[in-house]
Amino acid sequence: MVKPEKIDHICIAVKDLKEAVAHYTKAFQLEQVDAYVDEPEKINVVRFKVGEVAFELMESTSEDGEVAKFIKKNGEGVFLISFKVPDVAEAIKELDKEGIKILDETPRKWRNSKFTFLNPKDYHGVLIELID
Repeated sequence: MVKPEKIDHICIAVKDLKEAVAHYTKAFQLEQVDAYVDEPEKINVVRFKVGEVAFELMESTSEDGEVAKFIKKNGEGVFLISFKVPDVAEAIKELDKEGIKILDETPRKWRNSKFTFLNPKDYHGVLIELID
């Protein structure tokens, strides 16, 4: 079994990133700690920190991106919860042994981390990410 160390980040899918950032920063006095565009994932992201947990607002950069598909199907809202694990490759092996569906056979890479996703159909419509 895989035991997460903590929640790494939570992502909210939004239609208009600039508007969402303005709304959240006004209401909660959040300070932006990062902003980036991830072309392979087709997302534009602004990241905040709330304690030790990152809070991300993301919009799709393409109509065929996963965030755009999510919004079209479900509307804006919680898109992803990311659990920090010690080793994503090992977590994939362990979950596979348990018969748990994983969207990637090998970890994806982002900056200095590896990550993978679990099927949202198995987690009440929420995309679960494992990241190390």
